[in-house]
Amino acid sequence: MGPVLAGVLQLLALMGALALAYVPLGTYMARVYSSDQHWRVEKWVYKGIGADPDTEMRWPAYLRGVLAFSVVGVLFLYLLQRLQGVLPGSLGFASIDADQAFNTAASFVTNTNWQSYYGEQAMGHVVQVGGLAVQNFVSAAVGMAVAVALVRGFALPHSRLRSSGGTPIRSGELGNFWSDMVRGVTRILLPLAFVAAVVLVACGAIQNFSGIHEVGQFMGGSQQWNGGAVASTEAIKEVGTNGGGIFNANSAHPFENPTPFTNLFEIFLLLVIPFALTRTFGIMVGSVRQGHAILATMVTIWVGFVALMMWTEFAHHGPAFEIAGGAYEGKEVRFGVGGSSIFAVSTTLTSTGAVDSFHSSFTGLGGGITMLGMMLGEIAPGGTGSGLYGMLIMAIIAVFIAGLMVGRTPEYLGRKIGTREIKLAACYILVTPALVLVFTAAAMALPTPGHSMTNSGAHGFSEILYAYTSASNNNGSAFAGLNADTQWFNSTLGIAMLLGRFVPMVFVLALAGSLAEQRPVPVTAGTLRTEKPLFTGLLVGAILIITGLTYFPALALGPLAEGLAS
Repeated sequence: MGPVLAGVLQLLALMGALALAYVPLGTYMARVYSSDQHWRVEKWVYKGIGADPDTEMRWPAYLRGVLAFSVVGVLFLYLLQRLQGVLPGSLGFASIDADQAFNTAASFVTNTNWQSYYGEQAMGHVVQVGGLAVQNFVSAAVGMAVAVALVRGFALPHSRLRSSGGTPIRSGELGNFWSDMVRGVTRILLPLAFVAAVVLVACGAIQNFSGIHEVGQFMGGSQQWNGGAVASTEAIKEVGTNGGGIFNANSAHPFENPTPFTNLFEIFLLLVIPFALTRTFGIMVGSVRQGHAILATMVTIWVGFVALMMWTEFAHHGPAFEIAGGAYEGKEVRFGVGGSSIFAVSTTLTSTGAVDSFHSSFTGLGGGITMLGMMLGEIAPGGTGSGLYGMLIMAIIAVFIAGLMVGRTPEYLGRKIGTREIKLAACYILVTPALVLVFTAAAMALPTPGHSMTNSGAHGFSEILYAYTSASNNNGSAFAGLNADTQWFNSTLGIAMLLGRFVPMVFVLALAGSLAEQRPVPVTAGTLRTEKPLFTGLLVGAILIITGLTYFPALALGPLAEGLAS
């Protein structure tokens, strides 16, 4: 079997597995977020944090819950790292420096999982399990909660009834953040991660709390390795689209990703919730076909990017590539060019950031594809929650463009898209490009940040552009070669992660509140049918055009220049 055919078969098998999981998981998540019942363990959590899960919140209260919970998470994780040296289970590692502790705390709380350190040489068991792994669960649940709040803004108020007397939810109410967040952890993420961890252990991933020990090498000599709760961390890092690994090699390390099957399984894990959330969306707004339109948009972009990546990485630009069967530099021989290409596209089109190969070693155009996937806003299918609300924002923009073309007030799901709504949507899509381009320009203009680049020219520029694109879009993957463990990069990347995560959430929740206060608009003969293939095409076009106009000059200086020169 040729490598190209093997890659195509892997893609088809992955699509089949995702199709099988789509209906049951999407339906189950809709029931989770629509239920009025609380599990006993959830009641204990609510009592412990002093929250009333039955209190309906308008968008400012919902936002305060998101921000307060996240601030506490940053402070706790920062202190845990600063105190690591005196904690049990530290494996003898020292406490983390202030700038790196800030960067890591911001990274894991924002679902980014950017790592400017070698995990196996810096973090002990307590920080890994009690700090980083916990944030892998709750940061993903926060993103899902915000997405569900926006979906409720589109849903009709009478479609959601209170448990007491069946009275309808009042206009403008979006649910309860604490209930949504806790349910996301207990009913969705924990069960999926548990099953995934068992599968990974059965396939060879390690799960222990061993100390540092010597490991022999094939070429002679030895090196030191420590164990860890690797399988369980690997499971939630993929299921929650987090991405941070215990080992620096991440999912290229055999302890985290032992076989070609686990490689495909991990890709499945990082895609399954974001894709299935489109069905959850369709059920909650009362039209499954609306969810299918969003799904079709995501699948079109994802499959297109995978095909383009495989083409660039399998292309034979010389005898070495031809003999190897593709661009093999930086890729694991266990997974091949096809498996690495699917993983690279999936991890950058979601907010995962896990890697099974080094993106900086891809061809120039291949590295540009990974960057472009993040620049789209990671919406195909995107992160857990963040992908759905990002795509819905783009749907509002597409509806607005269609309204301008036909001279009609734009509407989406029975809601008018007026001045307030389009301003909030526009502000949302401007946040991350501003962060990426301003910070990249500053790093290139100042003398000190440039010293962190291993390479000069277009590839060196790509290293910095990739870093700020990854941080601002809460991805977490990196171009190897950039030394990001400096005060400048730890600080600015940490700021980019925080602003890139929470400023867009402000606009999303404000938009949800504005939509929830509207009276439904009746469907007429002139209403744009947003469940039709025509709208899917319009949405794909709007996404690509907006991203291209925003980032093309920067891409032309980096990956495009490198790719065309090779």
